[in-house]
This record gives sequence, structure tokens and C-alpha cells, in this order.
Amino acid sequence: MTHDHDWQRKVLCFRGIVPQTTAHHFDCEGPVYRCEAASVEGFIQQLAVSYVAKGYWFYVTGQIPAHKTPQRVDQKLIERYGLEVSKYARARRKRAGLANVQYLRLGPVYVLLATPGEHPFFAAEGRCIRDLRRVPLKVFGYAVSYRVNRGQGHASVRIERARYHALKAHFMALALQRSVDQLAVELREVPFVPYAPVKRQLLMVVNAVNRVRRVAGFEPVPLAALKLRRSPVKPFGDRAGSGVV
Repeated sequence: MTHDHDWQRKVLCFRGIVPQTTAHHFDCEGPVYRCEAASVEGFIQQLAVSYVAKGYWFYVTGQIPAHKTPQRVDQKLIERYGLEVSKYARARRKRAGLANVQYLRLGPVYVLLATPGEHPFFAAEGRCIRDLRRVPLKVFGYAVSYRVNRGQGHASVRIERARYHALKAHFMALALQRSVDQLAVELREVPFVPYAPVKRQLLMVVNAVNRVRRVAGFEPVPLAALKLRRSPVKPFGDRAGSGVV
């Protein structure tokens, strides 16, 4: 009888009806839910590439108070929204027109994201929910959104506008005060991952600096000074994260 009961619970867990955390006697299909990013680079990559690009457009952001333990908040949210289910269960929910939810955190900063459809998330979070197709998510100096270009949708990661203008003003102020080599060193230390929109922003900064330098008769800064190749990272550290649907 116990064997039959456990098997029934395993089937329910596999189907996404029973969360993994309620299955005490076995491990369900799929990895344990991981939500704590190891770095800003990993956070942005997981957010944009694994979530936003795959239809997780509705979001709320928050910050865990200093007096609370982040891991306890993680577990509370994971259980509340039933996040610890397999990727197969998420796929079935998607085919049924139901929403899926993801949770991501770095330090005290977190974001909950959902796909279109029915889910308790929408009732619980209510008016706090924003749509990435209309309102970019601003976090860690980036602005992440979902854009459609020529009928193709994609995640967009750029330097947040205020931060970009501050960065440009900084280099404009140094344009005639630093040598080419000194400017190149500072440009390489700009702490933004070169996603396509970020590349364009950095190129605009260098072009603006070079316009000033050319008028003064100074040698221009070569574009090779910029880091224009993005190296993927493991968002959750040494172990790979779970698949996303």
C-alpha cells in the first residue's frame, strides 16, 4: 500500500501537481530549484537569456530586509508559488495555457517573473506587476526588457539610461586629460557585459570621446580598447542551472 501511495505521489509530482518539496520519500524528476545567482553577470544572463527571452515578461522586484535571512525568504517564495517542479511539468503547464513563474536573487535583491496565463502569482502580486515589453527592469545598472524587431522577439540588455549618461560624461571629461593607453585601460574596466545594446552604447562613448580628441588634434582611441565579446558564465556558480521552459 505504501509503495502504491508513493508511486501515485511521484506521478503527481512529475505532472507538476504536487511540488517537489512535498514529496518526502523520493526525488522528483529534475534538479532542485536554484535561485541564488553567483554574480551580477550570472544574474543578468539568467534573467535575460533563460527567462525573458523565453516569455517570462511579467515581473515584480523587491529587496529582502536586513533582519531577514535570504534563504528563508527563498524557500517561502519557492513553496508559495510551487516553483520546485520539473521542466517537463512547466512545459505541460505552458501547453495548457497556464503561467509559469521563476524566482532569481542576488544578495538582497530579487525578481519574480511569470509567463502569460493563469497563476496565483497574478492575484498575490497584483498592482506591483510590470510588463517587460513596456517597462524595462532596472537592476545593477542594467535595463532589461523584451523587444520585437521585424517580427522577432528577443531580450534586450542595455546600460540603464542614467548610468549610461554618467559613464559617457565621465569619459568626455577625461577625453583630453588622459593618454590613449590610459583611456583604453579605463574602458576595459567598464563593468558591463557587452550584450549587443551595451556594445552600441560603449561604441557611442568612444566615438564621442574621439570627436573631442580629433578637434584638439589628439590621437583617437582605437575601438579595440573595448571588450566586445561576451563570455557566458555559470549563473549559479560551479554547477549548471536547471533547464527553463
